[in-house]
Amino acid sequence: MIQGLVCVAAVSTAVNQYIRKMQLANIHLTYCTNVHPGESWRDVFANLEKYIPELKARLAPDKPFGIGLRLSAQAASELLENDRLAQFQAWLQQNDLYVFTLNGFPYGGFHHQVVKDKVYAPDWRSRDRLDYTLNLTQILAALLPAGIDGGISTLPLSYKPWFAQLSTDDAFKTATRNVAAIAAEMIRIREQTGKLLHLDLEPEPDGLIENTTEVIDFFDSWLLPIGGRYLAEILEISQTVAEILLREHIRICYDTCHFAVEFEDPKSAFTRLQTAGISIGKIQISAAIRVTLPDEVTQRQAIGDKLSSFAESTYLHQVIARSHDGTLHHYSDLSTALPHLAQSTAQEWRTHFHVPIFIHDYQTLQSTQNDIVAVLNLLGKQQCHHLEIETYTWDILPPAMKLDLLASIQREYEWILQHLATEVTA
Repeated sequence: MIQGLVCVAAVSTAVNQYIRKMQLANIHLTYCTNVHPGESWRDVFANLEKYIPELKARLAPDKPFGIGLRLSAQAASELLENDRLAQFQAWLQQNDLYVFTLNGFPYGGFHHQVVKDKVYAPDWRSRDRLDYTLNLTQILAALLPAGIDGGISTLPLSYKPWFAQLSTDDAFKTATRNVAAIAAEMIRIREQTGKLLHLDLEPEPDGLIENTTEVIDFFDSWLLPIGGRYLAEILEISQTVAEILLREHIRICYDTCHFAVEFEDPKSAFTRLQTAGISIGKIQISAAIRVTLPDEVTQRQAIGDKLSSFAESTYLHQVIARSHDGTLHHYSDLSTALPHLAQSTAQEWRTHFHVPIFIHDYQTLQSTQNDIVAVLNLLGKQQCHHLEIETYTWDILPPAMKLDLLASIQREYEWILQHLATEVTA
């Protein structure tokens, strides 16, 4: 059985100690290939051939190397045509590679165009989203090595601002049934193959589910009662068994950037989810921009000038401002927040922009890197063993932040492994 893990070739004894610990814990570390533009299967595979073998040679020449594969709806459909999936499996085997997690959040069109709130479309109310995820489920079931579980991360059902004047009840009801339909397919696959697959909902600012409280409310108010009833009917099982199966196959993708922007303490969030019986299927390792707002006008102007370089036109960069009394104020995008910077009474702003995880300070700005360290320190205290670096914004980073892409990905791996090693020797 493939034992998933990457390692740096010339790492310290401390890192090697942690690698052995990771092997024992069956932890899998990868990066998400959504950093590479490509919507067709031909483009996706060209990127894999260009980057993955070279990264493996640098990081894990003698170890199996895990891939966090992002497939658009177009690429997923094309991969299932003819014998492409078998050919891809052969390529993985020849290069000592394996796939254990898929990114099924962006349906299509994720680079070199205006994405913004289109990244949520089609949402989980639609048949297109269901069909796309069923294709991903079929692909992961074929690629996943025996003996490990596999996950598919996906959007947090829908985008909250779309319902500003509407009730969300119908959206939750329809989305819940579609999510439960994915669970039903994963249950069928497990019965036939023994492989455990899970769908990992990814909360983020302004998502229909965006924080720990809303995750727990979704499970308690919708997924377990409504999805459980649907699953019980189509599988002819009891409601109790249906709810147990839903907890196994529907999990959370904990993105460290997203939860940091929400000002959530990782230890508290992990504890609350565990207490509620909700599993984390994947931890995405990413960092947001944070800035403490000074009182002095010229200092704020300098911060505004620096933040302006991140207010680009491709992705949404939600901002949450926290006041001295702890209240939070949301801005839908950095470009809409910046005009309020000079008069803001907030103590701190956090911005949803995935900056390289090895950067803590960027001139007048800081990152939420400390939250990543806190999450890494919690490993072993919960059952999630899928880690995925996700810095999809490389194309739009300010030039001063950019390294060669391959070197940047390698440095992110090394930063994580070094911090894990520090934990071992502490």
